[in-house]
Amino acid sequence: MTPPARPLVFGNWKMHMTASEAEAHVRSLLPRLGSPSDRDIAVAPPYTALWSVAALLRGSAISLAAQDLFWEDEGPYTGEISGVMLQECGVTYVLVAHSERRRLLEETDRIAGLKVRAALRSGLRPILCVGEDEAERAAGRAASVVRSQLALALEGTAPAEASRLQIAYEPVWAIGTGHAATTAQAAEMHALVRRELSAVQGRGRGSAYPLRRQRHAPERRRADGDAGCRRRPGRRRLAQGRGVHPHRSLQDAALNGIAAVPGTVLG
Repeated sequence: MTPPARPLVFGNWKMHMTASEAEAHVRSLLPRLGSPSDRDIAVAPPYTALWSVAALLRGSAISLAAQDLFWEDEGPYTGEISGVMLQECGVTYVLVAHSERRRLLEETDRIAGLKVRAALRSGLRPILCVGEDEAERAAGRAASVVRSQLALALEGTAPAEASRLQIAYEPVWAIGTGHAATTAQAAEMHALVRRELSAVQGRGRGSAYPLRRQRHAPERRRADGDAGCRRRPGRRRLAQGRGVHPHRSLQDAALNGIAAVPGTVLG
């Protein structure tokens, strides 16, 4: 029987903070986080702050993450960042196909698959984001959408690489809408992800991953997993006390203005 994986607390800073602001934030964050032995913690600053934040995190229990990568290792791809570059910066985790990139930049499941393989090839730990939007859920297509996202993104993933892959389920329809996924809805999607991963394992293309648990989500404590990604609200929202997720008990010091986005991380 596979032992349960350690919880992963992940802070996605999105397009917030300059390099100097990120450095100041990390300096205030590290003493408050300490050296947790019961969970993994990672932060994903913007590209421009990766190098300086990496220097501050060196020797700490906090891992460095990136918010995206390109699917080639090098070449004539203006404005892109490769996994090789990220790895040299000290990055451990990298987000792939975040819902905002799917929605705003029209990233497809095929692109997600290319990025997953690029991350694995570069020695990184990809966090593949999957989830349905409001229209898809209303149309009864939630399961088929997530199933397709997983199938295309995991195509070609070798069993030996599977242990480095994380899956983050994100109910896109619940982000910024005032709605929240119920325990039953979350558990349903967790079960679906497990079934699909087991099917991949059966085809010899991957491996089943033990679920990472997030303990501080009381209204969904019976579901099999929870939030992986966080965002830092804009300065105005912080000043007005808005944009902070009610589950601030989850590593309160790690949030410090970063709001949790409901999701599931399997790893």
